[in-house]
Amino acid sequence: MKLTKLFHEFFESEKAGGLILVFVTLISLLLANSAFQDGYINFWHHDLFGHSMVHWINDGLMAIFFLMIGLELERELYVGELSSLKNASLPIFGALGGMIVPAGIFMLFNFGSETQSGAGIPMATDIAFAIGILSLLGKRVPVSLKIFLTALAVIDDLGAIIVIAVFYTSTFSFLNLGIAIGILGLLGVLNRLKVHNLIPYLIGGIIAWYFMLQSGVHATITGVILAFVIPFGDGGEKSPSYLLQHFLHKPVAFIILPLFALANTCIAIGSGWVDNLGTPDSLGIIAGLVLGKPFGILLFTSVAAWVGFASLPTELKWKQILGAGFLGGIGFTMSIFITLLAFDSPKLIDDSKIAILVASFSAGVLGFIILKLTLPKEADNLTETSE
Repeated sequence: MKLTKLFHEFFESEKAGGLILVFVTLISLLLANSAFQDGYINFWHHDLFGHSMVHWINDGLMAIFFLMIGLELERELYVGELSSLKNASLPIFGALGGMIVPAGIFMLFNFGSETQSGAGIPMATDIAFAIGILSLLGKRVPVSLKIFLTALAVIDDLGAIIVIAVFYTSTFSFLNLGIAIGILGLLGVLNRLKVHNLIPYLIGGIIAWYFMLQSGVHATITGVILAFVIPFGDGGEKSPSYLLQHFLHKPVAFIILPLFALANTCIAIGSGWVDNLGTPDSLGIIAGLVLGKPFGILLFTSVAAWVGFASLPTELKWKQILGAGFLGGIGFTMSIFITLLAFDSPKLIDDSKIAILVASFSAGVLGFIILKLTLPKEADNLTETSE
């Protein structure tokens, strides 16, 4: 099986980006709990043009991250692994199980309480971290497993985006939303008119982002919608979609996501943090990510295969799908992102972040161990690239 050149590039950038995320998270936690604590935490909350730096990162730079996710999803739908229902079925069912079961587990702990709005937190998968851990297994990883995990994570992020748009919109302005949608609609018309210059799409996207921000709908949604109005053409190397996705890989992996990690993991960990892991919110997050994710993914994919809606690639075994499912329990970036939308209390946000870090670390270690024990010593299908 061959990987397209752009998919290989995407996988490689996410792999390196995931390892960088591990490093910057450790640095951020160390600084936030050192003699530099006050200065470091205050730095990220410093006012810049009316908003804190962390706000600009979460609402501004993360829209660029979602733009890249949208471009990757578009490519997968048109010419990639999701373009065929047969190929797409397994990761689609896996993603559904990986969202529904964790959210259900969270609600078991939190239904009817003030924290039930956090049900979206354990639904998410961090693409960069998951791929970063998978890459540590080197050439033993079959191409089909790389594709499964990447496609599952992309679909999972799409689900998270939908959850954000539907459930985490507090205030609402029809006027601003209408203007944002109108601008994106005009860009869609430019696409139909075969205008392939990226500049009007990028300028229009920035303006649409502003009005979406003012509408109350989370502005990062603009990035995903913009991805689908940028001309895809034949998907070749000269198409606007390809050029933009190629350009965004490294800035997203090496600048935007590390900045997000630094800004959102500057958590002062108090002496009672272990006790706080026993609260309903923290238990729901940990159980959802560490147990709900892998078993939801395994349950839905195995049932789909049993009834004939999907099939397991010949070089994979179900225990490897379980291992990949645990890697899907690395919520980190997306889970923290949804936490910031779900809760207002700074203490609850920090406690949730700590639970996310503990759960993501645990899921990552378990996934790595399972795959290390179950993957063949040497993979027969080394990654190849093609045009």
